[in-house]
Amino acid sequence: MAIGRSPRADVRRSTSSFSSTAVIVVFVALCLVGVWMMTSSSVVPVQNIEISQDGKVDVKDTVTEPNSRQFEDNPGVLPEDATKGDSNQSSPQDETNTQIQDDQKSSQQSNGDASQENQVQKSEESGDKVTGTDDTSNPEKSTDTVTGSDDASNIDKSTDKATGSGDTSNPDTEKNSGESKTEDGGSNSESGETKTEGGETNASDKSESVENPGETKEEDKMGGQTEETQDKDSENSSDNKEDEDKSQVQNEVLPDAAQAEIQNETTTQNGAFSTQRSESKNEKEVQQSSVTKDESASEYRWKVCNVTAGPDYIPCLDNIYAVRRLRSTKHYEHRERHCPEEPPTCLVPLPQGYKKSIKWPQSRNKIWYFNVPHTKLAEIKGHQNWVKVTGEYLTFPGGGTQFKQGALHYVEFIQEESADIAWGKQSRVVLDVGCGVASFGGFLFDKDVLTMSFAPKDEHEAQVQFALERGIPAISAVMGTTRLPFPGRVFDVVHCARCRVPWHIEGNDAGGKLLLELNRVLRPGGYFVWSATPVYRKEPEDVGIWKAMSALTKQMCWDLLIVKKDTVNRVGVAIYRKPLSNECYEKRPQDDPPLCKESDDPNAAWNITMQSCMHKLPVEASERGSQWPEKWPLRLEKPPYWLKSTELGVYGKAAPEDFTADHEHWKRVVTNSYLHGMGISWSDVRNVMDMRSVYGGFAAALKDLNVWVMNVVTIDSPDTLPIIYERGLFGIYHDWCESFSTYPRSYDLLHADHLFSKLKTRCSLVAVIAEVDRILRPEGKLIVRDKVEIIKEVEKMAESLQWEIRLTYNKDSEGLLCLQKTVWRPKEVETIASAIA
Repeated sequence: MAIGRSPRADVRRSTSSFSSTAVIVVFVALCLVGVWMMTSSSVVPVQNIEISQDGKVDVKDTVTEPNSRQFEDNPGVLPEDATKGDSNQSSPQDETNTQIQDDQKSSQQSNGDASQENQVQKSEESGDKVTGTDDTSNPEKSTDTVTGSDDASNIDKSTDKATGSGDTSNPDTEKNSGESKTEDGGSNSESGETKTEGGETNASDKSESVENPGETKEEDKMGGQTEETQDKDSENSSDNKEDEDKSQVQNEVLPDAAQAEIQNETTTQNGAFSTQRSESKNEKEVQQSSVTKDESASEYRWKVCNVTAGPDYIPCLDNIYAVRRLRSTKHYEHRERHCPEEPPTCLVPLPQGYKKSIKWPQSRNKIWYFNVPHTKLAEIKGHQNWVKVTGEYLTFPGGGTQFKQGALHYVEFIQEESADIAWGKQSRVVLDVGCGVASFGGFLFDKDVLTMSFAPKDEHEAQVQFALERGIPAISAVMGTTRLPFPGRVFDVVHCARCRVPWHIEGNDAGGKLLLELNRVLRPGGYFVWSATPVYRKEPEDVGIWKAMSALTKQMCWDLLIVKKDTVNRVGVAIYRKPLSNECYEKRPQDDPPLCKESDDPNAAWNITMQSCMHKLPVEASERGSQWPEKWPLRLEKPPYWLKSTELGVYGKAAPEDFTADHEHWKRVVTNSYLHGMGISWSDVRNVMDMRSVYGGFAAALKDLNVWVMNVVTIDSPDTLPIIYERGLFGIYHDWCESFSTYPRSYDLLHADHLFSKLKTRCSLVAVIAEVDRILRPEGKLIVRDKVEIIKEVEKMAESLQWEIRLTYNKDSEGLLCLQKTVWRPKEVETIASAIA
């Protein structure tokens, strides 16, 4: 009997077969998924990147492919131990990485200096490194555009270019020379570093070249890299061109020694020029005062000077202790310089109610009364139109004792009577003796003439201070027992209008020691203009003085050109001319006044006693003084005829080439830097001093501005002051270890080119800076060019004085600094015993 099939059994068999099939299908599917996962490209999973609250990027899990690089970055941005990788791999992470980049930028701004504490996170697998960085050196993980930014370094963000940035992790940037500070933070530039007011950096500081990565990619990547490489080459070419342009601008500010050797002050030499110290063989021993402050200290304690002169204190002219011990005052010794043994380091107080000086040319006619609050001169000279008190002003009608109707008419009268004087052409540099309030020199500016005016600090209260406040050049000096601080044979014209100097007395039998001093500084063929009562009055005393002057000038071989009375001012003028040769000297029946000894140097002028003799005039055509200078303004730029090519200049070239190189250098520096790069309002600048002038190049470069420049040649520098005068400029010898013979608040701008580094070996820089503060007006500027260590020291002192730091710039070992004085005065007081009456 056949056995029948059970339906229940069929169902069980069918179910078991379906289950087996499903298991197999699932198993196969899982295998396929596994194979797919094993064969797919390895990436860094997005979910494995976390950003902590402090801005740190952590890479927790990484999957690396052997012999591949995950990231490729600029070697100048990544740390040296970071390994570069590919940057052309496609990844779906771009949007996420963009968000990461934005988050990091925000974190970078908030964390500031703390970013340096965030360390680079590294994961090593299969011999390669995947680097996560902090906010100062983080290359973002993106395959197309990977960029990082920094406010201080303006790096362009280009497509398909992997860059990172940060001040603290860039080894290439750290190798750059110089150091820059801003008020907001720090900023490095490739060839120099600049700090400007407000924390802004100059254009030259915002450029950094981006180098190509140091490693090449694998050959299978080269095709995709072609466009990227072209972009980088193009950008590098553009960056290099921009760097060259900016480097050129920087070199105009502080040129490299190879490009402008005249700035390398360490190699300067005397050349063919002797120094004023060597010329002045009999000068007193240079004061080797000890430093009165701890100049290495980080803080300086300033005090206000307590002196009898108050806001008008001139240390070398207000040394009451020294004046009281003089054996005689017959020859005005008490009006001469008597410097204290220790130069003061205190600050001169401001007069109450002091205001910013009135601009030129308005200042020629009026100044603020409270800036020079003296009325005595107005009381005794007001009727002669010297100065008057008019409300809150002191006004100057332009008159004087000899030109009550105005100095301008007087100037033109002299020109009419002696056409050869030719103001502003033939005659450019004038010395005005006993200048009063210097209206004569003030109106000669209209004729393109530069006048050095001087008068003593005497009972004619503050006359030189009036002149300087008006914007007219002047110094405090006297015709006493020592030579004037000028070289011999430099002034085209010497002028005296009722100057109260007894020209006809003193000296040997013929007298005239003071007039012989004028003869020393007057150029051969130069003019002496004398306007005084003996010229036109017939009083017995006047007649006697005239006879004595006539005899003396004849013995001196001066020609009397004219004696003329001005019908407007009702005064007379006598004009003399110095000879051009020695012929007259040799024909004199008597050697009186005698000729000076051959050993007597007419250029020796620093603390040298006056001599009652005359120096022989130059004979050779190549000697200085044998010819009249070129007419102005040609004489400004043309090397003097007596500079010889066989002699070396200060900077090592042949003297005429040295002169020309210096002239061109300062034209570039002033044009490219000083006039436009320092934020100086030159319309507010009138009185300027070059504290260490060489050839007068800085002053010459300012010729077209409404300023005048006092060129100071220091006594230990090559004696180039005769060259400065030959150019139609003027100046003075001085030792900055002593105070300058001027009133406080005299100058709008001081320029110190490698001065302080040379002074530091001889005297206290604290005392020198105190002197700078004394002669500089509030809101006045100080420009310093010097070694970096000196720049830092001066800047530190300026900060302690509450001065504004307008600009600092360092390049290699040289620096540039621009400072602005403020009205700040300390509260502590220091009594200067030698200046108390």
